[in-house]
This record gives sequence, structure tokens and C-alpha cells, in this order.
Amino acid sequence: MEIHVVREGETLFEIAQRYGVSPERLALDNGLETPTRLVTGQTLVILYPQRTVTVQPGETLSSIAAREGVSVNQLLRNNYGLGGDVTVYPGQTIVIDYQQEKQGVLSVNGYVYPFVDRAVLRQALPYLTYLTLFTYGFTTEGDLIDLDDEDLIRLAREYGVSPLMHLSTLTPEGNFSSELANRLLNDPALQEKIIEQVLGVLRAKGYDGLDVDFEFVDPENRQAYIDFIAQLTARLNPEGYIVVTALAPKTYDEQPGLLYEAHDYRGIGEASNAVLLMTYEWGYSAGPPMAVSPIGNVRRVLDYGVTVIEPSKIYLGMPNYGYDWPLPFEKGVTRARSIGNVEAVDIAARYGATILYDEASQAPHFNYYNEGWTEHEVWFEDARSIRAKLALVPEYGLAGVGYWNLMRPFPQNWQVLNALYDIRRV
Repeated sequence: MEIHVVREGETLFEIAQRYGVSPERLALDNGLETPTRLVTGQTLVILYPQRTVTVQPGETLSSIAAREGVSVNQLLRNNYGLGGDVTVYPGQTIVIDYQQEKQGVLSVNGYVYPFVDRAVLRQALPYLTYLTLFTYGFTTEGDLIDLDDEDLIRLAREYGVSPLMHLSTLTPEGNFSSELANRLLNDPALQEKIIEQVLGVLRAKGYDGLDVDFEFVDPENRQAYIDFIAQLTARLNPEGYIVVTALAPKTYDEQPGLLYEAHDYRGIGEASNAVLLMTYEWGYSAGPPMAVSPIGNVRRVLDYGVTVIEPSKIYLGMPNYGYDWPLPFEKGVTRARSIGNVEAVDIAARYGATILYDEASQAPHFNYYNEGWTEHEVWFEDARSIRAKLALVPEYGLAGVGYWNLMRPFPQNWQVLNALYDIRRV
């Protein structure tokens, strides 16, 4: 695999010719809907097939996989253009494997809302170990707020992906509630009621585990939160369910702030089967323009995290989004718009912007003027920034990565991930 950065005036045909690949394959691998419209500074993932076959009449993806000694999911991963669909046609070229040597094995988790576009999800599922369905809330009386999740659980199982239930303190208004966490963590009877209901959902719906995400927990509940996670693990593990806990991106134990103080890395790390470090949102909607997940910030979180949590329990948070800020930025007034990474390149193409790459944060960005001549600044993710973050997994000995979230397409991410790693299956 190579990553090419488009130069001014380059065409897809010229780039393909330079690397000895077909323009059609290059467009397909990168999910280019308009191959004739490239942006200066845009990345293209270059893949080199090692073995290919041509589909013969009567053949299916399953029969090809069996003949070649590979899994159907591997064929889906190696042929992103199939869109996760096992349907193939005579004359179609199928890549069996690539020349790239894998750097190891990792687990991949991804978060989705029930209303995710099924076509986008199918594109992602072959690359996943877990699919976490966001989210089950609960009331002050300890009643779970149900989720329309049966179809997604079935779809995950279709691809051999393990579905995880998600429990959070998110309110119907979309905010994480400190009050709700406080009530639960200080009421043993309420905790017992919640745990029994969680077990009921896990059993009835066919989940493989639970992902817990309590944010903005009051500092005085720090130990109570550890105890609650430990209680969940003690109750769920004997029945074969794992417990994953999401943690704010801390760089030291006593880091101040409501987001951080009750997230005890050592205590929760010991109480959980795995943790997700939410290493994103440094660049955020209400903040000034900057990278969502600057590599230096991510490293500082990992440098601390691996000293108090077993690295093999840690999932690195990966952002599948960017932000578009109108300028000038005014604190308390300016709000950035969340955008997809493919959408970011489309915006650059629409307004004739050149994409730049910040080496310090390892993230792409650009500025443009809209129709009303308002200047905007955009930060997002591309193949280079994803490769930089994925390289941290073997460096720190982590379990894998967790994507927030899978609601938007990001072809280059899956191509880079698949080129570098084999995906662990449960």
C-alpha cells in the first residue's frame, strides 16, 4: 500500500499510470464518485493486488472463498467496491489478496445509531470485530429505555461481527446526565434493577457484551463508579458477556474537570474487560478550529494510560468525522458543523480549496470562502492521519481501535486498516 497526495493538475489516469494500476481500480478502491474531479492535497490509497480471479458463470463469492482457502469476509475486505454485498457477476475481477505484508492483528469496534444507512454499515461490517449499538438509557426509577436494535444485531451476526449493547446516562435531549449517574451510583437497589434488566436484554436479543459510557460523573462518585463497573463484570462475565467502559482522554490521574475526575483509569481498567479511550474531540463544535484528534494529544493519553491499564485491554478511539468552522472564531458564539471525511473533500472540490497537511497534529485541513464570502476552516481525517493513528496500536501493544462513529462512509480508512492489519474475530 502507498498513499499518494494529489498534486495540482494531476489526473486519475496519470496517477494510475505512475503506480502501474488501473484508473478504474483506483477509483473503486478510494470510493471516488467523480473520478475526474481531484483536489490538490487529496490522498489516494494505492493497492497492489497479488492474486485475482475472474468470476465464472455459476460462481458465488462463497464458492470462490472456499476454493481459494479464504473467508468471505476477507474477500469483502479486499474488494471494497462490492460494498459488503456478496453478489458477484461473471466477468467481475475479485482480489484474493494484496502484496502488502500485514503488521499484526487487531480488534475493531464501531458505534452506530439505529438509523444508520444500511448500505454504509454493510461497507464497514467486514472490517469489524464488534458493533456497538448506541444507546440504552435509563430513567430515574431504573427502567431501561429500549432501543430499536434487532435488525442491526441480525445484520452484525450476518457478517460474523459481535454486537455489543451500549448503556449510557444520555438523556432524551442528547446530554450526559450527572444527576442520573449520581442517582444510580448511590442506590444499590437501583443498580440491581438496572443490572437485571441489562442481563435480560443481553439474553433476549443475543448481544455478546456491554459497553458502558457514563460521562460527566461527579468526582465524589469516583469509587462508586469503579464499584458499579466491577459489579457488572462480576455478574456478566460468568454468563459469557464482556464489559467495556469508555474513558475520557486523561493524561494524568488527578486531571481536573467534570469530564475527567471520576474516570479512574487504574480502577476502571481493573474492573473492566476492556476500555475505550475517547481520544478525539480536542477540536470540537464550540471550540476553536483545530484537529479533532491531534497525534501529540493522543500520544500523551496513551503514555499515561498504559502505565495504569494493561495495554491489551485498551481500544484507541478513532474519529470518523471532521468539523467546518465559520471564521472569525468567537468563543461562545461560533459553532462548527460536524462533517464526514468524504464530505470534507467534496467541500474542498466545490470551492477550489487546496488541502494542506499539518505534520505536528498529523491531520489534513483547508480554508475556503463560501457563496456569501464567509471564510471557513475545515479539519478532518484522511488516509495519512488514519495511518498515523493505527500505527500506535502495535507501538503501545493495544487491543485495537474503536470508531466514533460509523454513520458516514470513509472508504480510505477501511483500505488503510485492511492493508496493515488482519481483523480479530471473537
